[in-house]
Amino acid sequence: MTDQPVHSAPVLGIDIGGSGIKGAPVDLTTGELAQKRLRIPTPEKSTPKNVAKVVGEIVEHFADVIGPDGPIGVTIPAVVTHGQTRSAANIDKSWIDAEAEKIFEDHLGRDIYLVNDADAAGVAEVHYGAAKDHPGLVLLTTLGTGIGSALVYRGVLIPNTEFGHLEIDGHDAESRAASSVKDKEGLSYSEWAKRLQRYYERVEALMWPDLIVIGGGVSKDADKFLSKIDVHAEIVPAKLLNTAGIVGAAWLAADRRAHPDLLK
Repeated sequence: MTDQPVHSAPVLGIDIGGSGIKGAPVDLTTGELAQKRLRIPTPEKSTPKNVAKVVGEIVEHFADVIGPDGPIGVTIPAVVTHGQTRSAANIDKSWIDAEAEKIFEDHLGRDIYLVNDADAAGVAEVHYGAAKDHPGLVLLTTLGTGIGSALVYRGVLIPNTEFGHLEIDGHDAESRAASSVKDKEGLSYSEWAKRLQRYYERVEALMWPDLIVIGGGVSKDADKFLSKIDVHAEIVPAKLLNTAGIVGAAWLAADRRAHPDLLK
């Protein structure tokens, strides 16, 4: 398991979504928000420049709490490699192959750590939530507009998994099993659970996690469908719900500050 990053002041986490950009300082001792989060609607044209402006507003709002040089973590619904966004889920396509981390840093005038949103949620659940101190292989999936995924082994994140895009029975998995598809097609929880069963049994056959954590807004209704999914791994609902991205981003930013020699 990785050590808890040491940082006395709260660390700012910012979670960029398709409809809203949310941020709050996080107490890394407890994983709780140190102040009430601020949410600003995502710009209709969600280009890097427009989103950076909103992120700047959130940073300014909490500047007195985080200090002039505190680390900042930012999540984004995209694959992120070495500071570049390689995809664009629910945001403007101009993010594809953008030097996103540098764009944010140039606009803010301070260091940030950019991470995939599902990866941040997975890290948060491992350190503070449903998978806290788990000694094995943890898979988190977020069921929402699509299916995001995070894979964490003994506290160490294996970044940028895209298990929502596995091809299962000739379909992109999230096109059949995402929460948004349940709503769009008017599926009952029992009907949807059959699709989730097929998805999770295939995912399990490929990586054999010890624990599966179900995140996304629908996790609050886990009692309506989780018992209908039969896999070998223990499967549980996430605990941090809509704060997971913020908390995970803050933890990763502090960890990066503590270990600057590691490859981004």
